[in-house]
Amino acid sequence: MTFSKTGKSIHYDGRTFQTLRGRGYKANYFDVETGEEFWISGPRKDGKDRLYSESTQPVDVDDDVAEEYWRDIRGQKRAETPKR
Repeated sequence: MTFSKTGKSIHYDGRTFQTLRGRGYKANYFDVETGEEFWISGPRKDGKDRLYSESTQPVDVDDDVAEEYWRDIRGQKRAETPKR
């Protein structure tokens, strides 16, 4: 993942997400190609990475960054994310 020079766009996995600048409903970025909206936030050490912290479902962590997430952010060995 990389940010644009202005910080208003995020580039990840061949996609570009642009900020909604507070205009989204349960979303803060949208895919510039499809218009699909997403909630994108930074990872948290306490694991409360969701929009609403009361959710008990685990967050989805992409396989290409899962090892880093669990080791560097959460300070744990990689946990298996339940398959849906």
